Amino acid sequence: MKKNTGKLKSLFLDNENICMATDLYQLTMVAGYFERGINHKSTFELFVRNLPEKRSYLMAAGLEQAIYYLKNLRFTAEYIKYIKSLPAFKNVSRAFFDYLRDFRFCGNVYAVPEGTIVFANEPIIGVTAPMIEAQIIETYLLSMINYQTLVASKASRVVHAADGRGVIDFGTRRAHGPQAGVLAARACFIGGCVGTSNVLAAKELGITPIGTIAHSWVMAYADEYESFQDFHKVFPDNTILLIDTYDTINGAKLATKIGKKLKGVRLDSGNITLLSKRVRKILDAAGLEHVKITASGDLNEYKISQMLAKGACVDSFGVGTEMVTSKDMPALGGVYKLVEQEEEGRLMPKMKFSKEKETCPSRKQVYRFINKKGLCKKDIIGLVDEEFDANELLSPVMKKGKLVCKIPTVQQIQKTAAENISQLPDRFRDLDCKTAYPVTISKRLRQVRDKAKEGRDF
Repeated sequence: MKKNTGKLKSLFLDNENICMATDLYQLTMVAGYFERGINHKSTFELFVRNLPEKRSYLMAAGLEQAIYYLKNLRFTAEYIKYIKSLPAFKNVSRAFFDYLRDFRFCGNVYAVPEGTIVFANEPIIGVTAPMIEAQIIETYLLSMINYQTLVASKASRVVHAADGRGVIDFGTRRAHGPQAGVLAARACFIGGCVGTSNVLAAKELGITPIGTIAHSWVMAYADEYESFQDFHKVFPDNTILLIDTYDTINGAKLATKIGKKLKGVRLDSGNITLLSKRVRKILDAAGLEHVKITASGDLNEYKISQMLAKGACVDSFGVGTEMVTSKDMPALGGVYKLVEQEEEGRLMPKMKFSKEKETCPSRKQVYRFINKKGLCKKDIIGLVDEEFDANELLSPVMKKGKLVCKIPTVQQIQKTAAENISQLPDRFRDLDCKTAYPVTISKRLRQVRDKAKEGRDF
């Protein structure tokens, strides 16, 4: 095995090394399938068994990056050589490594559009491909969809709590690495945020970059007001001042001296509800009614909701750690399971019988029923060829490895998310929702499942 020589490594993913962003057992499984000649046409579906506690819905996100992965998945000579060197592959034939050299994903993908509201056990993505192709992509798809869906769902809750006030993603420094920070910024925007502090995400995705100053700027000066003045001289049209480095009330009074061109102030500590009311009065008394107050500092949907209920005079919220890590529920248990396989020309349903981890077989569709008021009424998970007077959530994304749909911009995805949220009855948007949205399986799917459990022929 190649030893680490001490050379610096960034460990950032790119088109060449993306093939290695997987679990070892994916590679050993596909080697085993190859050696034993097992490569039937198979369908896997990605879904979440149970909604996280205190969550009444999930907001699907991460599909664009999943598609990018599928289109660019290649095994270069360097990485094939590394895989071949691993002890587990000692007895694997050369033919398998030749197969990896020519590997391309040539399967079909169907998925719900990003921004779509989904519930437990509803397929978010389905993959139909030869077994090896469908298996090897599991880890990457789960990592991407689980994380972005988790953060988009959390951001959606925070935005709902803000009740029309802007929410800004401030979370890059607390994300689980720089790459996660960029993905989190994207997911937060899908969830309804108005901007991000992450400059790379802003540039690549066309999201508004937003930032103010740090406490260190103020502390670098002997005089607080001088720090405000100098910042205003450099950024006369975008002067947003952090006023709580020393004394918030005094900081607010000093900020008013900037005059009419002051754009905003930020509160980052203390009793923000009380301080925001006092700061608002100071600003208004100085004729600065236009100046906006931004709050930040370990905020989440519950704190924001409580602050507004107590009359906080806050115009926007900068939310970081709690949103990009979904701190109260920091992991989403999405799974990717085999549901159907072609055997001798026949489609055979596949399912797990494991206690508490039983799956539902066959390729599926989610049928969403909308009432006369334009609100979601119920969902039925059924077989892909069933017909209901309802919206079908999953649609083709890739066929034979080729993209067959137009990739929306993140701005368009945000609109899709907003439309989905608007269709969700109010009771399911509550932060402490105790009512489960009605999701059932169709009669035909139930019959297929029961036959599979009984071991009966199809």
